[in-house]
Amino acid sequence: MNLETKWLEDFVALANTRSFSASARQRHVTQPAFSRRIRSLEQAVGITLVDRSTTPVGLTPEGQLFVVTARNLVEQLSECLSHLRGLEMANEALDIVAAHSLALAFFPKWISRLQKGVGELPTRLIAMNVGDAIHVLREGNCDLMLAYHDPYASMQLDSQVFPSFSIGQVKMLPVCSPDRHGQPQFPLVGEGSIPLLSYTHGAFLGSSVRMLLKNDPLRLRLKTVYETAMAEGLKGMALQGVGVAWIPDFCVKEELSSKRLVRAGDTQWDIPLEIRLYRCSLVHKPGVERLWKRLQKLPHDFLEA
Repeated sequence: MNLETKWLEDFVALANTRSFSASARQRHVTQPAFSRRIRSLEQAVGITLVDRSTTPVGLTPEGQLFVVTARNLVEQLSECLSHLRGLEMANEALDIVAAHSLALAFFPKWISRLQKGVGELPTRLIAMNVGDAIHVLREGNCDLMLAYHDPYASMQLDSQVFPSFSIGQVKMLPVCSPDRHGQPQFPLVGEGSIPLLSYTHGAFLGSSVRMLLKNDPLRLRLKTVYETAMAEGLKGMALQGVGVAWIPDFCVKEELSSKRLVRAGDTQWDIPLEIRLYRCSLVHKPGVERLWKRLQKLPHDFLEA
């Protein structure tokens, strides 16, 4: 019997997706080439493994038995090669991309807590916007991504391609500088225009603010006076008394405590978000996959900062 490892990986992918076209995309080959490889596997074992008469495709009874063995063989081989090639996470830095505000104000505390659960974890952190980070993650040029998640925002990631889990909760708060009486200089209640410190159109946090204001009369009173993609940039302008900005609460904790910034509105204007950790299922790095499994088994105390 002459079996190729890639055929086993192809078969496992097909068992997961039940689609030749989806599996071909996942395996980065054309659908005809993928189909030929599945045929080659069936010829090698001398058994029909796939029931092609159904939509989605199914596995024959023999295929259902064989997929268990195929999965075990693929996982065991990956573990062995990982060890032989020295890809243990303890010896190789983990490349993480993160939104700018998460990189500056969230990541240091979170990674410190995480290391109490998994041990020493060398990391390289790069801050970039979410759109660029998704591309980098998909191409295998980083291992993990830290990003905000808003179930009501327009941009949603395919959970099959980008599996994730929550590592924290955050609220975006409307803040501005105080007047001489300690009250908000630009309160959201009342009348008249309000200078808005806005996220640029492509910024993820900006879409959450737009969703909040979409059907609210307040949006007609907000006049954009400054734009940037970074929450820290908006905070700097808010501290200068330029306008109101919606900023993640952990970014303005100290400024609110010292009264250098105050809330411009009550809790009805807060925007709840999740912070999620993502990986890309299309990229197979044994060390990252092992770490991912370990993270999923950790108590929430270690995962959430």
